[in-house]
Amino acid sequence: MPSAARVVHEQIPLRVQGVNLRVASVLRREGSDAPVVFLHGFGTSKEDYLDVLQRHDFTGRSFLAYDAPGAGATECADLGQVDLPFLADTARALLDRAGIGQFHVVGHLTGALAALLLAHAEPGRVLSFVNIKGVLAPEDCVLSREALRHPDPGGFVFALAERSRETPCYGGGLYAANLPAKVRRGAIPTLFRSMVELADHGDLLRKFLALPCPRMYLYGEQCAGLSYLPLLDANGVELAEIPHSGQLPMYSNPVATWRQIGDFHARQLIPAARRW
Repeated sequence: MPSAARVVHEQIPLRVQGVNLRVASVLRREGSDAPVVFLHGFGTSKEDYLDVLQRHDFTGRSFLAYDAPGAGATECADLGQVDLPFLADTARALLDRAGIGQFHVVGHLTGALAALLLAHAEPGRVLSFVNIKGVLAPEDCVLSREALRHPDPGGFVFALAERSRETPCYGGGLYAANLPAKVRRGAIPTLFRSMVELADHGDLLRKFLALPCPRMYLYGEQCAGLSYLPLLDANGVELAEIPHSGQLPMYSNPVATWRQIGDFHARQLIPAARRW
């Protein structure tokens, strides 16, 4: 394993559900606190989170970020197997290989959903959960439903991205420009199908509310109309609305996003420090 104080870029071989992977990861093994695991969302990559290296409030914190199967620089032998349970199993296999037991998780969009599946299966393993506009209800799957109605969902998504460069959504142009380089077209149909199925029938809100760890739901102001926000608030989930942002707060307002994540994590570390 990498030595302390080193940031290591690796291609890690894994076999998940019988599929061979080479997972592109950035691993920093440093510090005594439990690591922070960053899971990116559809259309983005591990690089979304690498400003963590510049954040003084994360100095000395261990972290792991990687490209999910079907995204970025990770190689996957069978893209047709990439659904949400596969992404959760990949996260579990990578954590086990890295020797990570308990961890804090920060997940965006589909990454947050994969994290939720993992946290629901192993609730004692997740110490805190920052959910960045993750899928929790049917209303979160408008684009994926539209794509699945077309005979070529991957082609539809790429064409939609091309038409969306002047979108009124914060960060939409940058997201659209990056999409062809960050998403493997062959992974889109199975991934979207499983996302819609989980949103409709996976009881995701209940699972998120039932987690025993501290939770934050972070979203941009353009998403402030989500119907389930009052329910999250009433059940002890900390809400963080990021101004001048939509579904992509890391792109449109990274300073405010990192501040919220850093402050949330600082509050989780205080009880541990008092025990010592």
